[in-house]
Amino acid sequence: MPLNRKRYTIRRMKVILVSLLLLIVSGEAAGQSLPPAKVRVNGVELSYIEAGQGDPLILLHGGASDYRAWAPQWDALARKFHLISYSRRYNYPNRNALTVQNHSASIEAEDLVALIRKLKLGRVHLVGHSYGAFTALALALEHPEMVRSLVLAEPPVHQWIRGLPDGEPAYQEFIANIWEPVGDAFKNGSEQQAMKLFVDGLGPGRFDNLAPEARAILMQNVAPIQALALSSDPFPNLSKDKARKLNIPVLIVTGANTIKIHRMVNEELVRVIPGAEKAMILNAGHASPRENPQAFNEALLKFFAAHAVNTENRERSSKSARRSGTGAHHPENHGGA
Repeated sequence: MPLNRKRYTIRRMKVILVSLLLLIVSGEAAGQSLPPAKVRVNGVELSYIEAGQGDPLILLHGGASDYRAWAPQWDALARKFHLISYSRRYNYPNRNALTVQNHSASIEAEDLVALIRKLKLGRVHLVGHSYGAFTALALALEHPEMVRSLVLAEPPVHQWIRGLPDGEPAYQEFIANIWEPVGDAFKNGSEQQAMKLFVDGLGPGRFDNLAPEARAILMQNVAPIQALALSSDPFPNLSKDKARKLNIPVLIVTGANTIKIHRMVNEELVRVIPGAEKAMILNAGHASPRENPQAFNEALLKFFAAHAVNTENRERSSKSARRSGTGAHHPENHGGA
C-alpha cells in the first residue's frame, strides 16, 4: 500500500473510532437514546431510566440538571446495582406546572418516597448531588426505614451552619451575592441572566466557558432553579436531632475546589451524622461527579465495598420486570450545573 494511502487510511480509522467514542459517551449509541419511562406520583410526572440487577440504587441529580447527569457513573454502578436515575419534578423532560410557592427539598423528598413505593423498590441506596443530595437527606431523616445507605455530594443544607462561628456571614454572603440576584433576574424575566448568575456563583466564569450543547441543556432546566429562587423556603432547616439518630452507612463527598458554604455544610454533616465517612475529590469543585468522575466513582465503589452493599438480592431484583418496558437505558452525558 502506498505510504500516503496508508496514512490516509490510518487517519480515517482514527476519525471513525473517535466518532464512535463520542456517540457512546453522549448516549446516542444504539439502544441508549430511547426515551425515559414516566410515572405519575403526587400529581406530577417523573421521568426515569433504569438498568442492572442487585440492590436498588437511586441517583439524584443537582438543581440545574436531570436524569442524564449521571452518565459518567452509569456503567460502573449498573454492573453492581439495580440502578435508577430520575428527573425531579421540575427538571427536563418533565412538564409539570409551577404550582407551589414554597418548593423545597421536603416536597422533592415526598415525590421520591412516592416513586420508591410506586416502583416497589423496597429499601434503597441513595446517591445525590447538590439539591438531589438535599432531597436524599430529607427523605432519610423522615423515612430512615426506606434507606440502605446514603451518599451526599454537597447538599445545600445551608441552615445548619448559621449558628456556627463564621457560619452566618457565609450564609448571608451566599444569599446576597448569589441567591437574591438569581431571584431578581427571574422576577425581571431574564432566564439566561438568572442561570448565568447561578452557574457563576458555583465558580466564576463557568457559564461563559460552557460548550454550546452544555449551555442548551442547562437552559432546558431553568424551571427547577426558578421554582427554588422564587420559593419562600428553598433551603429548609432539616432536623439535626433526626440526623444524629441515623443508623445507616453515610458518605459525605466534597470537591476540593468547592465554594466556602458547601465546604462548611459538609464539615457540619460529618460532625452531626454518627459514623459519617468523608471523601475529598481532588481537581473538582461543586460538580465533582462530572469534573473528576474517575475519583468520584472510586470513592463510591470503595464506600459500597466497605459496607458490602452491592449484590445480595440479585434474585429478587431479577424477578422485577424493568418498568420502562424498553430494557436497559443509558443516560446522555451533559454539563448542567
